[in-house]
Amino acid sequence: MKISVVGCGYLGAVHAATLASMGHTVVGIDVDAQKVAHLNKGFAPFHEPGLDELLRDGFATQRLTFSTDFADAADAQTHFLCVGTPQSKTSDTADLSYVIAATKSLLPHLARGAAVVGKSTVPVGTVDMLRGILARRPDVLLGWNPEFLRQGTAVKDSLVPDRLVYGVPGGKDSAAGAPVTAALDAVYEPLISAGIPRLVCNFATAELIKSASNAYLATKLSFINAIAELCDASGADVTELSEAMGLDPRIGNRYLHAGLGFGGGCLPKDIRSFRAQAQALSVPSLDEWMGVVDSINLGQRARAVEVAREMCKGFLSGRTVTVLGAAFKPDTDDIRDSPSLDVALQLAAAGAHVTVTDPKAINNAWMRYPQLRFEASTTRALDGAELVLLLTEWDEYRALSPAVVGSLVRRRMVLDARNVLDARAWQAQGWTVRGLGTGSSVEPSVPIAEIKPAVLPVEPLNTRPFIVGSPAKAPSTRR
Repeated sequence: MKISVVGCGYLGAVHAATLASMGHTVVGIDVDAQKVAHLNKGFAPFHEPGLDELLRDGFATQRLTFSTDFADAADAQTHFLCVGTPQSKTSDTADLSYVIAATKSLLPHLARGAAVVGKSTVPVGTVDMLRGILARRPDVLLGWNPEFLRQGTAVKDSLVPDRLVYGVPGGKDSAAGAPVTAALDAVYEPLISAGIPRLVCNFATAELIKSASNAYLATKLSFINAIAELCDASGADVTELSEAMGLDPRIGNRYLHAGLGFGGGCLPKDIRSFRAQAQALSVPSLDEWMGVVDSINLGQRARAVEVAREMCKGFLSGRTVTVLGAAFKPDTDDIRDSPSLDVALQLAAAGAHVTVTDPKAINNAWMRYPQLRFEASTTRALDGAELVLLLTEWDEYRALSPAVVGSLVRRRMVLDARNVLDARAWQAQGWTVRGLGTGSSVEPSVPIAEIKPAVLPVEPLNTRPFIVGSPAKAPSTRR
């Protein structure tokens, strides 16, 4: 089947490469010529594990191409809309201008009987708006197929999804929706044959499913972070508490890990859009609920700064601080609404000398926040630090040796804002360890004078420190 994917960001690029791997002939369309050129070389313009391999496989089989010309999609039987729906610059609502523009650009190139299927996360009522645009083409089918990808695991989520959801006219068992259902069944036949659950519903339900899912996940995260604050106040340990809660099958342990909270380009803007929809539809309980969830999440960042201040005896000004992590989560280079960078900016505003490091996101962060100092080498970033903050839980930070890190820093103090370090192992090496929700600072269990010196690691080449604001010195994290 010939398929077009309009919009080749995180969602679209992964979706296009996945469909090609299923045997379809796919053309990805994007107005960003630089992005298209990058993709046509077999490399994603962002970090997503496994995607480059999937892209190269698509080109090797000649089933995958990318273009800036909508005319290249003219003979496609199904067109997927995968453009972004960011938060509006003037309100909490989603900006649908890209969805509208993509639909209008596609309209002149639609073959008779083609299906236009949205995948972007949109507010309820969006399909009705697109129906108006497509009104003069009654022969064209319209459907909604929400995505459920997670950055860092997007390839796996596409190849082995939890479920497939079809939004069709009239919903399940409707004669009007049968042609769209059949078209999507043809697209996803390999997944359906593999036993992936398929749900068919009406448009409003399909539009709400992704937002409702994200709202629930955000609620779970903010709930456990609120409990973490209670644990700090009472002397309880939120890591033990959440482990016990998660063993209850009615609750489960997914998204029940206290820490710095969530960020990125999806959850924050989706819960705000969800709240705006609740306001528009006069559902005050959901409106208030989402407001509390958002407030708790943002409050975690301020809490981390205050804990850092406490660990520095009330004075951040002049302190040398190292922040481990710039991406909003591990296994991505996305820095949108990054909690770690928010904290770094607040620390710098308080007068601390902040150095930020990250395995993949440092270039993006450097371009966005020139007021911060960045260092590509973790070793150099840690040199002389008086306080270390672990703010993005990359595996390489989890695996850091407290003895080696202890030989680099000026003071052995760490704020593990993601609660992922083995606190006892770090305490045994003379570190003062603090988490969020794990009680007050834990002093080292062994005097520093009794700790044997660690062997310093070999410094990698081409990792000289630099101050942001000098483009020629920006580090490269591309492989």
